[in-house]
Amino acid sequence: MTTDEGVRQQHAAPPVDAFPIDDVRRRFPAIARAGRFIFFDNAAGAQVPSPVVDAVTDHLLARNVQRGGPYRHSREVDAMIARARTRVATFVNARGADEIAFGLNATSFIRAISLAVGQTLAARPEVVVSELDHEANVATWLALERVGARIVWWRVRDSDRRLHPADLDAVLGDRTRLVACTVASNATGTIVDVAEVGRRAHAVGAEVFLDAVHYAPHGAVDVRAFDCDYLVCSGYKIFAPHMGFAWCRREAINRLPTFREDFIPDVTPDKLEAGTYAYENVAGMEAAIEYLEQLGSGSIGAAMALVAEYERTLSSAMLDALQGIPGVTVHGVTNRSRLHERVPTLCFTVDGIESSIVADGLAARDVGVRSGHMYSPRLMARLGLMPGGAVRASLVHYNTPEEVERFRAALVDVIDEARGS
Repeated sequence: MTTDEGVRQQHAAPPVDAFPIDDVRRRFPAIARAGRFIFFDNAAGAQVPSPVVDAVTDHLLARNVQRGGPYRHSREVDAMIARARTRVATFVNARGADEIAFGLNATSFIRAISLAVGQTLAARPEVVVSELDHEANVATWLALERVGARIVWWRVRDSDRRLHPADLDAVLGDRTRLVACTVASNATGTIVDVAEVGRRAHAVGAEVFLDAVHYAPHGAVDVRAFDCDYLVCSGYKIFAPHMGFAWCRREAINRLPTFREDFIPDVTPDKLEAGTYAYENVAGMEAAIEYLEQLGSGSIGAAMALVAEYERTLSSAMLDALQGIPGVTVHGVTNRSRLHERVPTLCFTVDGIESSIVADGLAARDVGVRSGHMYSPRLMARLGLMPGGAVRASLVHYNTPEEVERFRAALVDVIDEARGS
């Protein structure tokens, strides 16, 4: 069973035709302002709903002060951060709000945790990294080679360019300190069975670090079901402002020698919150999760199950659109019976046309996509797509089948123009 299948069994979603897409789109002011422009570059950053804008604005106007003071405005900041921790803890199914730390972005948290792990490698010097991952969850661990780490690669299979947990058995052992991997590829949209990763890693006494940045907008994040030890997210991928958060199993993070001033408590969440972060963006994060909860009538699990079910229709529509165009190749899961193994992030190439030309042509036709290696150059190399990379169209729950149709028409036009038809 894949991670996403397990989540679907836990939270049965209403029928897709019940998805309130019109109401959803009304909640995002950027969509109305953009006119005919189509936001298909959501993997690089999603738009925010009105409550997020309101929360950020209210914070800046009413309580733009430092926390920890005795006066009302400062105490309101303390209260907001406490609420946000609780809400994010619910979002990831943490055991408590103290397991949530706020900061700049996911990459900064990966680096902070990797630096701490790097000081605990004496008995277990091996760190497993994957070819599927965003470079942020690779380079940060590779840097530990300078302090004695031995990097072990978990390779994607040639048959399907996917990570298979069974292949971990050949690289895990009593010298493995940690396995770092993604929950879903930010390039191809492929979902990894991270619960099985956790089972195999923990069986040999290793820890698991998950990058949930790309998966989080698309399905339920459940750190207990994932059986991981550390997990990071970027708020701006899940309809919040630019910020990041980390969940760490308190027993795991509290053992690590993280940086902090001497007077800062040496326990989570203080261990990872060095300095002041953007409180207004934390207020926006709280509002973003509240917005998602409302989609599920107060349940974040039901909301994300509903989102995932609706987004499978978008994945199917995108596959139909792309595979119906001669010369277009989709890289990733394309079998319609396995849509639960992907998110609606479509990586594709067009025979004889550079990916940058395709992306530029779509931009000229008011469709926002991205081209290149998507910060996953190792995967792109295994796909044989370097140096030019691929085109990525990344959808979320505020996108529509009608936008997919317009995207297809624009893509056909770009291809015809490039080929001089």
